[in-house]
Amino acid sequence: MIKLKNLTKMFGQQTVVNAASTQFEKGKVTSIIGPNGAGKSTLLSMASRLINRDAGEVWIDNRELVDWDTKALAKKLSVLRQANSLTMRFTVRELVSFGRFPYSKGKLTQDDQQVIDQSIEYLDLSDIEHKYLDELSGGQRQLAFIAMVIAQDTDYVFLDEPLNNLDIKHSLQIMSTIQRLAHELDKAVVVVIHDINFASCYSDRIIAMKKGEMVASGSVEEVIQAQVLSNIYETPFRVVKMEGKLMCLYHT
Repeated sequence: MIKLKNLTKMFGQQTVVNAASTQFEKGKVTSIIGPNGAGKSTLLSMASRLINRDAGEVWIDNRELVDWDTKALAKKLSVLRQANSLTMRFTVRELVSFGRFPYSKGKLTQDDQQVIDQSIEYLDLSDIEHKYLDELSGGQRQLAFIAMVIAQDTDYVFLDEPLNNLDIKHSLQIMSTIQRLAHELDKAVVVVIHDINFASCYSDRIIAMKKGEMVASGSVEEVIQAQVLSNIYETPFRVVKMEGKLMCLYHT
């Protein structure tokens, strides 16, 4: 389990995240929602040591984040950031193999190759594994990056806006994969996401942020409520139940 206690970040005089406390459990998908500038990505970056915190604590499996060796942390926590740009030309398989670097240090073993094979198959990328990334659609590239994260084989997976600029088909495929990672492989998957309906349909827990504050946290039923969402996004919401799922309708 990862526990965040009073995590705080300031940029100059502006508090971007203020005393945020929560936990991320294995076997569950936790979605972080909220308006632009709410502090969602900053929270995830502090929890993964990508940026320094100004106050608070991060505990991963009962060990404070500062006490984790970088090599050991790379085998425990994987992160997919918003912008994934590469200056060199790689195939899908070459990209996925980077996920094994914490274990192989670039010298892939037979066991590493087996994990790479499994990760590619898990995302149904076998038919394009030898294609170059610049030959693929945006959705296929994003799936390849997620396959790389799967190959890293960590207990905790942080995904920062993995659906950016994707069509519905690939968004559904990625959210389904995220859910399978948690439920089938018992990983704690935390995803920053803008689409509230995807969060509602594929999450076990939802955290809502606004202006650096955690303003709601709990099960889908506890957070996906018209009044809660209307307050967060400052626009009218209506929540309806369709085929057992809570769906949000919003308008002005």
